[in-house]
Amino acid sequence: MYDVIVIGLGGMGSAAAYRLAQRGKKVLGLEKFTPVHVQGSSHGGSRVTRQAYFEDPAYVPLLLRAHEMWDQIEQDSGEKIFHRVGGIMVGTPESRTVAGSLRSAQEWGLPHEMLDAQGIRARFPTMDPKPHEIALYESGAGFVVPESSVGAHLKLAEKAGAELRFEEPVTHWEEGKVVTAQGTYHADQIVVCPGAWAPRLLADLGVPFEIERQVQYFFKPNGNFVDHPVYIWELEEARQFYGFPAVDGEVKVAFFRGGDLCTPETIDRTVHGHEIQAMTDFVRQRMPLLPGTFRRAATCMYTNTADEHFVIARHPAHPSVVVACGFSGHGFKFVPVVGEVLADLVVDGATRHPIALFDPARLRG
Repeated sequence: MYDVIVIGLGGMGSAAAYRLAQRGKKVLGLEKFTPVHVQGSSHGGSRVTRQAYFEDPAYVPLLLRAHEMWDQIEQDSGEKIFHRVGGIMVGTPESRTVAGSLRSAQEWGLPHEMLDAQGIRARFPTMDPKPHEIALYESGAGFVVPESSVGAHLKLAEKAGAELRFEEPVTHWEEGKVVTAQGTYHADQIVVCPGAWAPRLLADLGVPFEIERQVQYFFKPNGNFVDHPVYIWELEEARQFYGFPAVDGEVKVAFFRGGDLCTPETIDRTVHGHEIQAMTDFVRQRMPLLPGTFRRAATCMYTNTADEHFVIARHPAHPSVVVACGFSGHGFKFVPVVGEVLADLVVDGATRHPIALFDPARLRG
């Protein structure tokens, strides 16, 4: 008999297992795949993190706490996870990327700079904006390494006493009981962090999820791309693409949204020539040192809600079950604070963190 069973040990589940074990709970973690796998949404070498959040200013307190916690996780685990390289949000003045970032920065008093197109080129000659484009620059932004985060949280969870089982997919759960191919386990409470498996594992939540295939592209640039911020660039048609400084000689770029719908079972893991060519042609128009030489590509999955906000709450039909899902392609930067929130909900029944925005009731018909 366990105090808590955590289903799914990716980004959010690994953090939840650690925080619960740290608070003295007897924790069992169950994962369908091997540790730090590449089948879901916690791989690819980098995830943008920022605080001037264009999605909604309501996220900012969580991001302030997350940045504190990344430092603590690094210290406790000995792993380098958070790289503060700065971040630049580019678009027209009225674009969501720029206007929304500026709104959050002003509302929360976040340090930032505004740059016109000439200022962007002067500061970052790797970028070639159009004359009417501007940017918000945030010096405290950067990227986190998802594999390092998952590995660090798993290591700390085991050190704190959690029992972690891998390659043991969950076939069924109900209040107080979780069934796998290897056995049946009982616990007072269950935390479900299903990632792209949310439609199956949380079918009775009443929330429609869409699973979206995404592609990450890696190029060797024609020049120095090491001293460079992360960036999100919104185009006239409201499409966003994003990228990172060079890591191990490779620059990663990707589109934000717009991928094909899929399931974890049907996702096309092959990145096709026409997709590579489309990204090559795209970055050539905006980044003078790219595309350079194409190196590789990898797929991952977004689990989207209708409004692109998260779902973090007690299950409305199962009071002893807590869920965290639907992170809609922008969740990884919140990993440590989501772990803390989930532990709060299990141990204390509530959390001091603002999570009203993530109530699933808003999405249920």
